[in-house]
Amino acid sequence: MEEGCDFRKWDELIPDALALIFKNLSLREVLTVVPRVCKSWKRAVMGPYCWQEIDIEEWSKNCKSEIVDQMLRLLITRSSGSLRKLAVSGVNSDQTIFFIANHAQSLRTLRLPRSEINDANMEKAASMLSSITFLDLSYCINIGAQSLEAIGKNLKSLTTLRRVMHPLEVIDKLSQNDEALAIASTMPKLKHLEIAYLLVDTSSVIEILENCKQLELLDVRGCWNVNLDEKFVKGFTKLKLVGPLIVDCYEMNGLDNCSDYSGSSGYLAWDFVAGELDDDEYAEISDDFSEDEDPVDDVEMWFYDDVNALDAGYDWPQSP
Repeated sequence: MEEGCDFRKWDELIPDALALIFKNLSLREVLTVVPRVCKSWKRAVMGPYCWQEIDIEEWSKNCKSEIVDQMLRLLITRSSGSLRKLAVSGVNSDQTIFFIANHAQSLRTLRLPRSEINDANMEKAASMLSSITFLDLSYCINIGAQSLEAIGKNLKSLTTLRRVMHPLEVIDKLSQNDEALAIASTMPKLKHLEIAYLLVDTSSVIEILENCKQLELLDVRGCWNVNLDEKFVKGFTKLKLVGPLIVDCYEMNGLDNCSDYSGSSGYLAWDFVAGELDDDEYAEISDDFSEDEDPVDDVEMWFYDDVNALDAGYDWPQSP
């Protein structure tokens, strides 16, 4: 750069500014390319500035649980207590759940779909998640009313809850009315509630409506035992009710519209560990994944995500 030029060098930008710029890059690039550019960029990536929001939900669906755990520990540690949003799928380790909870002092948004957390551990972790306002526990089959009650009692600022299920995952249950009643009795500040395919009936949903008076969206798609009187629903003037009718996503404008997931995490499972795995581990991970994986496992999401609500005329909330 010539003398007298008013423009600052890229490597002189403060870490906060660099972090804002790096948000426009994929996570793969931030982890594997940026640190090699210069020392100041490496310092920014190694510090908390880039890790206040961590979204590896799409990536984690196709990863072994031990790799997901390793990634979470790496990124959450870098956040140094400044983590505000975390989205990850299929967390299977109790230790990882508690690791997340122990670093949740600034956490506002937590998405843990398909995770293996159970009632006992959710009760223990809930007291450490008190700052959360947006919680997604969809497809978590090992939790129930006990967990939701603990969540309601501890997460006093919770305004959005996603508890969407797959019909095949609840086929052996007689009822999940106890979950609806736990929500009704402990979560009065809810504004957005999604309980698609939960096995609930009309009376339990009425309990939710009467106790969660700030509700703006209630999603009961696939809750076939729910039959709310139209006049009764009209009494809740701020409420948008979606369901129980299901709109097939294939009737919409293609599969690209059938998911609310960001493509920013679409990197391969082994890329984040460049320089951190030995050759044997790298080879093992590389052999396990390919870009041509059968997408059938993701079909379950197509029928419950945001596209159907948009079809119903509602602009769904995004994660904060």
